[in-house]
Amino acid sequence: MTSPTARPLPASLVTAHAERARSFNSAAAVYAAARPTYPPVLFDAVEELSGRPLSGARVVDVGAGTGISTTLLRARGARVLAVEPGEGMAAEFRRALPDTPLVRGDGNHLPLASATADLVTYAQSWHWTDPAHAHPEALRVLRPGGALALWWNTDAQDVPWIAEQADRVRRHFGDDRANKSGGGTRTLDADKLFAGAPFPPDPDRIARRVLRWSRRIPLDTHLANVASHSVFIVHGEESTRAFLDRERARLREVFPDGLVEEVYDVLLLVVTPR
Repeated sequence: MTSPTARPLPASLVTAHAERARSFNSAAAVYAAARPTYPPVLFDAVEELSGRPLSGARVVDVGAGTGISTTLLRARGARVLAVEPGEGMAAEFRRALPDTPLVRGDGNHLPLASATADLVTYAQSWHWTDPAHAHPEALRVLRPGGALALWWNTDAQDVPWIAEQADRVRRHFGDDRANKSGGGTRTLDADKLFAGAPFPPDPDRIARRVLRWSRRIPLDTHLANVASHSVFIVHGEESTRAFLDRERARLREVFPDGLVEEVYDVLLLVVTPR
């Protein structure tokens, strides 16, 4: 189910985007060890906004990566089928969740039967898809009364040290657009999230929530988290090491006890098609 009117991205942007998406396979173990999880309140909100409990629900977790969101969905009683395109990420997933079904595929072409899911989720992964294909695919896989949920952990830019680090990332790469976000600045703007989709969601069927949370982790874990983002991976080990060496010194001044408090805003959007 595709749209004859969808406008393709320029080839150069498609190539760069694909390169960043594939980059995670080389850093899957670090991703699994250092990336943040999600707070329980997120899953409370998913249940509230979708209008159904996760317990017993058939959930398709697309772009499941190393299994961070899948683990939490299962803990809420969901019956989860994971979809992951990357070989390295899939290998980490299978190590962490050997008894959870996983199929290789991506959101643009879900290798699943129609009308089989109560909930389709994209945790930190919708921005790697083409909405012209991914949105119709999600609708195809959903059962009547099902829901599509997209969410992202985003750095809380109103926290001074986080905003300052973002500035240092941009300066390091010499590009005002450079950031840790693979798809650019995260947004809950449906026009942007579903740009190119042949049948965009009805605005009345979209619910949004922003949920703040934080975690305290060792400085080394924070730096590993930074290094696991695609903008660093694709620029190579030497460039990443140079940034991390300087960043370690700066953050020791901010967090002299060696524990970094990362603050996140989870951006959640839930679509309940008719």
